[in-house]
Amino acid sequence: MRSVTLGKTNLVVGKNGFGALPIQRISKKEAVYLLQKAFYHGINYFDTARAYSDSEEKLGEAFSCIRERLIISTKTAASTAEEFWKDLEESLRKLRTDYIDLYQFHNPAVCPKPGDGSGLYEAMEAAKAQGKIRHIGITNHRLKVAWDAIESGLYETLQFPFSYLASEKELELVAACKERNMGFIAMKGLAGGLIHDSALAYAFMAEYDGVEPIWGVQRESELDEFLSYQEQEPVLTEERKQMIEQEKKDLSGDFCRGCGYCMPCPAGIEINNCARMSLMLRRAPEEAWLTAEWQEKMKKIENCLHCGKCKENCPYGLDTPTLLQKNYEDYQTFLKSKTPQQATGH
Repeated sequence: MRSVTLGKTNLVVGKNGFGALPIQRISKKEAVYLLQKAFYHGINYFDTARAYSDSEEKLGEAFSCIRERLIISTKTAASTAEEFWKDLEESLRKLRTDYIDLYQFHNPAVCPKPGDGSGLYEAMEAAKAQGKIRHIGITNHRLKVAWDAIESGLYETLQFPFSYLASEKELELVAACKERNMGFIAMKGLAGGLIHDSALAYAFMAEYDGVEPIWGVQRESELDEFLSYQEQEPVLTEERKQMIEQEKKDLSGDFCRGCGYCMPCPAGIEINNCARMSLMLRRAPEEAWLTAEWQEKMKKIENCLHCGKCKENCPYGLDTPTLLQKNYEDYQTFLKSKTPQQATGH
């Protein structure tokens, strides 16, 4: 299997990384089975976070006896040094380990630096000196914070959304990380569910030797797809390049990536799905989105308070209230075009 060296960390990981956010949605038994199957079929890098409910605990259950044979990264969303130490100790306990290979600041609004008054970076350095973490990284969805991290020289890795729908701005981040020997970890390689052709997504990632994609895995069928690419790697042919160009054209303009940083909504709107409903109807089996449950969720858009919190928190600078309204109008038009049976999923 193709491998990636995560910049100056010198950690060598397989091109398939396991994104462990989705395993919080399945039972511990199912999760342990998936994790161990992934490891014994060649995946050696697993990414989780303190914020992913029991994901760390499931990794600990799966790997405590073979800890030294794999690479684990996790994250803290702490805003103070006190919260940092609490998160770190909890992660070590849940993961059943005495060290974390890569510890990352989890999508901070600003890039933590020494002397900024938060004490966060100083705590990270102290944890590294104590051997509790081995390498320092940062994750983000904001270009400004990502550039601050790169230019600071303080971080060994950057985790950022990256897929074949990426713009030139994201490609510039990848190039800058490679130039500075900084590992680049690609989250949302399937664009939060907008990309359905995983072979095409993998073929694109394979073109970037310094990029480590982490694929969110919840089902064995999903894992098997990515494992199959280790045996027979998809190639970015001219036909696939044309497919990518068409996809990018179809998705040009402002669209919700589904990251969820706009949540929770004070009006109870499930923004991270409702704000991209038009796309999901075109790109996924439509029946799943036409149920009575989803009709009720979309109807909540009528109760939008226009408080602006979602717009303020969107790392992509989207006008979220306007996007919600547009998707609601499209949804209602789509519903009217269906028979009563189709519109309730029957």
